[in-house]
Amino acid sequence: MKATPLSLPEVLLIEPKVFGDARGFFYESFNSRAFAEAVGADIDFVQDNHSKSARGVLRGLHYQLPPKAQGKLVRVVAGEVFDVAVDIRRDSPNFGRWAGAVLSADNRRQLWIPPGFAHGFLVISETAEFLYKTTDYWAPELERAIAWNDPELAIDWPLAGAPKLSAKDAVAPKLREADF
Repeated sequence: MKATPLSLPEVLLIEPKVFGDARGFFYESFNSRAFAEAVGADIDFVQDNHSKSARGVLRGLHYQLPPKAQGKLVRVVAGEVFDVAVDIRRDSPNFGRWAGAVLSADNRRQLWIPPGFAHGFLVISETAEFLYKTTDYWAPELERAIAWNDPELAIDWPLAGAPKLSAKDAVAPKLREADF
């Protein structure tokens, strides 16, 4: 496994070793020991989630408040997305900065988004199936969102028209108005 920091050094692009031949391919999508070495910490995942979305669906930017803040290890098993992490740690010198990467079934890349970051993705293929492991359980009472189009964030989403949003995401507050 290769782990490369993005423009936010805590957000890591994870690239597994893929073994392929005429029959297809094999790769280890998660190994606790290798992951701990890559991120420099022993991380316990407690929940796996799977979503499927159509082209143009934008999910996010989501996060949970402490004490249930979630770290996420995300990947795509069908299709392609543009995945984004935003630093929402008020005491961070990178507060409000974002990092993004294209994740796809073909490139098999994963993104590690530690607690203290909001997360979102835009589907750029016909459909996409998105898997993510979380370090804490879903806590709806602590779930929050930030506006995907906040001009202060200036995320360069690869949009081809208006995104398809959930009702919650359509009314999410801007970063400076968000609850942390």
